[in-house]
Amino acid sequence: MAAMAIILNLETATTNCSVSISKGNETISLKENNAADYSHSEQLHLFIKEALEEASLSFSDLDAIAISKGPGSYTGLRIGVSSAKGLCFSLGLPLISVPTLQSMAYQVKLEKGELAIPVLDARRMEVYSCVYDGNYEEIRETRAEIITENAFSDFVSDKKVFVVGSGAQKCKDILQHPNFHFDETIVPSAAQMGPIAYKKYQAEQFEDVAYFEPYYLKDFVLQTKK
Repeated sequence: MAAMAIILNLETATTNCSVSISKGNETISLKENNAADYSHSEQLHLFIKEALEEASLSFSDLDAIAISKGPGSYTGLRIGVSSAKGLCFSLGLPLISVPTLQSMAYQVKLEKGELAIPVLDARRMEVYSCVYDGNYEEIRETRAEIITENAFSDFVSDKKVFVVGSGAQKCKDILQHPNFHFDETIVPSAAQMGPIAYKKYQAEQFEDVAYFEPYYLKDFVLQTKK
C-alpha cells in the first residue's frame, strides 16, 4: 500500500457538486459548485478532470475512489455512485464510502465535550441527522426524524451542540436550549472527505464495487438555494 494514499473524493449527495483529491489527510485540490439547478451529470466529470490537473496528477496516480454515500438526493447519489463505480472498474481501484453527515461534522471545530449534529433538510418538519462526538465518531446512528422541542434533548448538556446543515433553520425555530448553536450554511463537500477516506483506506474498509448501493434512507426532497 502507498505510504500516503492519493484518493479521488466525489460528493454529489445534495446541490453541491464537489470533487477533491486528497493525499493522506490533506486535500491537495478541490473543485465544487453549489448550484440549485443541479447539473451534476454535466459538471462531475469536468470537475474530476480539473481536480487532477490542479494536483498535477493523472488517473494512474490514484490509489482509491471515495464516494459520499448519503443520505441525500436520490438523483445526486445515483450520479456520484455510478461515476465512482465506473472509475473503480476501469482503473481497478478500491471503492471507499464516506457517510455524508460525517464529512459535514468535520466542518465544525469541536472542543472537548462538544457535539456536532449534521442535519439535512427532508420533507416538512423532518431532517436526516446523526450525532458525532468531539473525535467525529458517531454516537447515535443516522435517522430520519421529525423535529420537536425534545429533539436531541439526550445530547444537549453544559457543552455546545452544533446543529449544522440545510435542516438547521428548521431546528432553530423549535429547539430552545441555549447550548444549541445553528449554522445552515454548511453543505456536504469533498473538502472534508479526505481524512475519513484515508482512515478507511488504511484499514482496508472497501466496498464491493458490483453491489454497493448509496444510503438513500428514504425519499429526499431536494432543497433549492434561496
